[in-house]
Amino acid sequence: MNQKDLKEYLDFKAEQYECPSFIKNDPIQIPHRYSKKEDVEIAAFFMASLAWGNRLSILKSGDRLMELFGDAPYDFIMDYDSLKPLPFVHRTFNGVDLNFFCRSLKNLYQNREGLEGAFSANIVEENGLKMRISNFRTAFLEISHEHRSEKHISNPLKNSACKRLVMFLRWMVRSKEKGVDFGLWEKIGQNELYVPLDVHTGNVARNLGLLKRKQNDWKTNEELIHKLRKMDSEDPAKYDFALFGVGVNKEL
Repeated sequence: MNQKDLKEYLDFKAEQYECPSFIKNDPIQIPHRYSKKEDVEIAAFFMASLAWGNRLSILKSGDRLMELFGDAPYDFIMDYDSLKPLPFVHRTFNGVDLNFFCRSLKNLYQNREGLEGAFSANIVEENGLKMRISNFRTAFLEISHEHRSEKHISNPLKNSACKRLVMFLRWMVRSKEKGVDFGLWEKIGQNELYVPLDVHTGNVARNLGLLKRKQNDWKTNEELIHKLRKMDSEDPAKYDFALFGVGVNKEL
């Protein structure tokens, strides 16, 4: 396809797949249960953090976690005061990690204006999303923790694609107009967002000639978003729906 045809194809697919019915078995469904900003943020952060493996298993883990939180994530976090592991396991994320995440989130809400504040602080525009995530990671890890827990917060400065954090930011920042993302955060622009890079999006992007790099890493994120911003400079992350949808439905 030439550039014009490719843009028309991706615009069509993005419109087709950005709808609540497409994400009925997606981890984003769990934060959609809540209306309070902080509940949505915290539920979304945990669901993004757990988003690897079978989607149904992710949702089951999310259900268990929200039950553990008494279906009130923000209240649970702000009342949390323990150094003991919590009774929870999802793949390699265990009760030690959950304990740390709860303590760290409480610290962010008490001292750094919450999750939005931690992602929004001290940004020079040209550093973009890479430094937003890096600065957030530094803030998140500032309290005491076991080294094992650091693997659950990816580091773009070490060339990680940071799929789960990129996805979380899409959920928080993009418009809620289509009933999928939440549009809760105003300090980060839609134009800053990247596409969460996974097997589906990466393979489809390569098949369409949007990517040359074979690895799924941060440099590949930058290569892809550079191409997508030529198609829509204001909302390039909308093409996540197109690339993922085409991939998961094996349309190419």
